Amino acid sequence: MSTGTTTSRRQGRGGRERILAAAARLFATQGINATGMEQVAEQAPVSKRTLYAHFRTKSDLVIAHLQDLASTGHTLESVLTREDIPARERILALFVPPAADAGPVRGCPFIDAAAEFPDPQSAVHACAREQKLLMVRLVTALVTELGCREPAALAEQLVTLADGAASRAMVLDDADYGRHARAAAEVLLENALPGAS
Repeated sequence: MSTGTTTSRRQGRGGRERILAAAARLFATQGINATGMEQVAEQAPVSKRTLYAHFRTKSDLVIAHLQDLASTGHTLESVLTREDIPARERILALFVPPAADAGPVRGCPFIDAAAEFPDPQSAVHACAREQKLLMVRLVTALVTELGCREPAALAEQLVTLADGAASRAMVLDDADYGRHARAAAEVLLENALPGAS
């Protein structure tokens, strides 16, 4: 009986986690606005009632998705907090290509979300902005630790390179595109270090 099978698959714990996992897959492959809530429920699999019990609106789901990416370290800037790596290498790791897989190259999910929710006052756009502001604060702390001149300006330049490289890598489907930005980042760091002419 297929109804019983579907019901048994949908029962049990972990509904929220399954919803977030399904949303992450669908948002990455087809975009946020192109993904419907019913599709997320089907892929999870959970009932629509369970989906809406966890996430009252689509915006709530998108924000939870972005927060989940940040808290689990599945972000471009997650390497910046790795204390087992020297500060300079943490910064340059922003330009390392993602682990190779069979799928197309994905850009930054926070930039993608902000682009799909362009109103700066929207909760999703605000969530993406906060993550990007966190990124520049982390880089500022690292370049300050290195003793670089004008750390705030340098950090803005470095994160602009990183975000730009991630976006171009996605558009061009070139996972190694970050090598160009890394070369520029190395020059910026070298010229900002104490003793540089």
